[in-house]
Amino acid sequence: MASRRAINPSRRVADSGSIPLGSSLHQKSRTSSLLPIGLVAVAAFLLIGYSLRGSGGFPGVNESMSIGQGVSCSADAIRAIPILKKAYGDSLRKVLHVGLDSCAVVSNLLKEKDTEAWGVEPFDLEDADSSCKSLVRKGFVRSVDIKFPLPYRPKSFSLVVVSDSLDYLSLKYLNKTLPDIARVSSDGLVIFAGFPGQQRAKVSEPAKFGKLAKLRSSSWWVRYFIQTGLEENEMAIKKFEQASSESSYKPSCQIFHLSL
Repeated sequence: MASRRAINPSRRVADSGSIPLGSSLHQKSRTSSLLPIGLVAVAAFLLIGYSLRGSGGFPGVNESMSIGQGVSCSADAIRAIPILKKAYGDSLRKVLHVGLDSCAVVSNLLKEKDTEAWGVEPFDLEDADSSCKSLVRKGFVRSVDIKFPLPYRPKSFSLVVVSDSLDYLSLKYLNKTLPDIARVSSDGLVIFAGFPGQQRAKVSEPAKFGKLAKLRSSSWWVRYFIQTGLEENEMAIKKFEQASSESSYKPSCQIFHLSL
């Protein structure tokens, strides 16, 4: 009944064509009193959304990390796993991921049938969530400075997937890191790199590499791969593009398929 009485004065306003002073003040008072309630409702909604995302309530878990923060190539890598499975087949049996948010990538890789996965996280894992720390304790993921040789023997993995890491290296360190990453793979590399002009997802410690991301063009990367003795895997590219088209997969980052 109270809400109906509050609406009646406005009806009289419409009928008379004028705005009584008392009615105007009453409406302003009502609006100002409802404003804090609306703000509280919006805040509650955002908190609920955040808690669902952190608990795995939203698909992809860390896949949503790029929203409002720029582009995350690791999120692209997570979404690409089913596509990679179709393109690489048995080569996806023993995979190493190198890059930001490696726990999320490895966790999703381990869901694939007949796939073993490990990860190298170039950033500190002290603030990682409980599921990530569990992967670290079990030896699936480790924090490694990729400017130095990886702690694996040659050809330890069938395929190495790299995302959100090479973009942060200067040419000096890239010349050392990329050949070392290729060293531990037997069948090839899949590299996710940002496009020039993109806003990159924020990372907790960009200073660990000494600089912010340097986004290079696809032509630059292709020339660089040739100089380092790596070739594009044409067969894998065709299979990946076909599977991407069938699944409507549209990455936000550049993807390079390299053979050794």
